[in-house]
Amino acid sequence: MRLPLLLAALLPFAAQAQEVVQTNLHYDEDWSVLRGTEQPGWRQAKYIPLDARGDVYLTLGGEARVRYEGFDNNLWGDPPAPDDGYLWLRVMPHADLHAGPARVFIQGIAGYARGVGAGKGPVDETRIDLLQGFADIRVPLGDRDSLTVRVGREFVALGSERLVGVRYGPNIPQAFDGLRAVVDHGPIRVDAFHLRPVAVGGGNFDDRTSKTRRLDGLYATLAPTTDTGIDAYWLGYENEQARFAGRIGRETRDTFGVRFFGKRSSLGWNWEAMLQRGRFDGNRIRAWSLATETAWSFPQVPLKPRLRLRANIASGDRDATDDRLGTFNALFPKGKYFGELSPIGPRNIANLHPSVDFDLGQGVSVELVAARFWRESRGDGIYDIPGGLIRPAGGSDARHIGDQVEISAGWQASTLLSFSASLSAFRPGAFIRDTGSERTIHMIGAEAMLKL
Repeated sequence: MRLPLLLAALLPFAAQAQEVVQTNLHYDEDWSVLRGTEQPGWRQAKYIPLDARGDVYLTLGGEARVRYEGFDNNLWGDPPAPDDGYLWLRVMPHADLHAGPARVFIQGIAGYARGVGAGKGPVDETRIDLLQGFADIRVPLGDRDSLTVRVGREFVALGSERLVGVRYGPNIPQAFDGLRAVVDHGPIRVDAFHLRPVAVGGGNFDDRTSKTRRLDGLYATLAPTTDTGIDAYWLGYENEQARFAGRIGRETRDTFGVRFFGKRSSLGWNWEAMLQRGRFDGNRIRAWSLATETAWSFPQVPLKPRLRLRANIASGDRDATDDRLGTFNALFPKGKYFGELSPIGPRNIANLHPSVDFDLGQGVSVELVAARFWRESRGDGIYDIPGGLIRPAGGSDARHIGDQVEISAGWQASTLLSFSASLSAFRPGAFIRDTGSERTIHMIGAEAMLKL
């Protein structure tokens, strides 16, 4: 079917009221609001009653995405594939069966990559596999309070996903296996969990529970009003095969954090502080990070501009020969951390990240971004988002890593269909110039998404 015909088929349904906000998790969407209503087209699959009262019902859905990314001078010209262009393809159907207080959620994935010059990794391809699969039960603790106990495989998105996220931007999301309990008590929500990340394989049905990494935690949110809240949390992380400064050893790390977020009138904020303590291969861990995002919106101005300033700093190691490790560990952060082009991750870094976005109407938006990056410590190198060392510290005392500019555009063509595109460049700074290849990275990205 040609694109105009597809749009013509989908746009009539966009006019229907959308009572449920669709999310990347999908399991937190409550489609029971459609009970007793007549729905057109695809919305009939969102609430399928299986008993007379409608307490037992099935929700069906899915999404399909095609994404292209093309690079010139990736990683500033370093091998193995500085000039690369590839296609990511994924389909993720899901089914959500509710039976009173109990439910079972299943989501599969068919994820493929074509043309990855540097070799396919766990973010590129998994082929056909189970992405999420869990059962839970919700126990009432009062009129509005409840306890939800869940076991199985699921996405976990904590706060703004700076430490634990879905990794939705790349092709293969990050899931976890384990046990989770959530208590909702008025404005307070407490999330306790014992999890292991899913290690993505390259074949069909070969994704497995990691045997080397573990994540435990308590995550509490107090939201006294609908527009402000505070998170406080502890995350316990263990990695039997951690790697820092060329050494491999056992890492046990505790992260203590607090996040203050909210919105008042035209001002929005999301500020977070994190402290890490633990041991790596016998050495003490002493790391920290501060992450802020502050936004100002002008809805009465033409094009409804929104200004944002993100300022972040994450500690690095001072001396690789002493008995202290100062490199911050971002654990399982969201993908595309600093934008569509994100060659570096939130370790040993300081950055300023202003941006402005505009609403052009008819579902079209445009964002302009600029960012500057420095090393927090001259004694440490720079890392990618998963935590791999890109450039070691030796050979330069410079702090400036480089500067990134980006323009991106999105079009929400209908309730179901969206398109986006981006152009990015990262010009190397003194540290990159001193330590190896120093070409400017250029990237183009484009994607189409269908979400039911």
